[in-house]
Amino acid sequence: MDGSLQDTDWEILLHRIKGGKCTPFLGAGAALPALPLGKEIAEQWSSQHGYPLPDTANLARVAQYLAVKHDPLFPKELLASLFKEKAPPNFGAPDEPHSVLSRLPLPIYMTTNYDDFMVRTLKAEGREAVREVCRWKRDIESLPSEFDRGYVPTVQHPVVFHLHGQLDEPQSMVLTEDDYLDFLVRIIATDPQILPPRIQQAFSDSTLLFLGYALTDMDFRVLFRMLVEYLEKSSRRAHVSVQLLPVPENMTAEQRQKVQEYFDMYFRDSHIRVFWGTCREFIAELSRRWEAFKNA
Repeated sequence: MDGSLQDTDWEILLHRIKGGKCTPFLGAGAALPALPLGKEIAEQWSSQHGYPLPDTANLARVAQYLAVKHDPLFPKELLASLFKEKAPPNFGAPDEPHSVLSRLPLPIYMTTNYDDFMVRTLKAEGREAVREVCRWKRDIESLPSEFDRGYVPTVQHPVVFHLHGQLDEPQSMVLTEDDYLDFLVRIIATDPQILPPRIQQAFSDSTLLFLGYALTDMDFRVLFRMLVEYLEKSSRRAHVSVQLLPVPENMTAEQRQKVQEYFDMYFRDSHIRVFWGTCREFIAELSRRWEAFKNA
């Protein structure tokens, strides 16, 4: 499949980045290969804990099983322990997503990942990054927030906003099927206690850049449905989604093309341009074009 965007798409994206009007969203693919994908974790847990259903690669459902079998915090603590054992990515690699993004003049970084890789790289660049977590459930509403003290994100003081929680606060993690449903119900209410006004504003007044997601990811499906209202408000802006299409290896080139055309049409009404390739392929191209653009 041809993964490239049109030159006009790149030009729009680069101008938005320069003006600080781009908001990246990081998914699990941005942390590869340092952290395993949900499919790999689900299959490991299914084997270890006797998951009885056939969908052993569905992390949300396997985590739901563990939450019922043990308690709601058990799978989150299990995942936090697993991730904390892993070494961070090679931030020196030219196509490392967090490193490239940390060099862009942006005030807000969104992530559905639980790790702290984005805030680490921003601080390594000399930027005073603030890490915030979405307070999507009652028992984490008391977590401290810089936004409660009048904090306004800037390029030098950016925010990394964890929509689905973070490892240091396992109770904040959106992981089980029940978590995803509860998260979506509460987030749609647009309670400022859950999504600070400045974060909501970023959804509707900037170009959104989705990195490291696959179309079948629960993270992306919930994220996309959450953002539909904001995308409608910003319908004149072009957005970019970096997608690696999960298709069977035996699918013909013609079949793959038809699948790609279908999803291109699906996203068209939301003004989303799709880059059909890996996160690192996109990041390498973004880095090359950004260096040329900012020095022109």
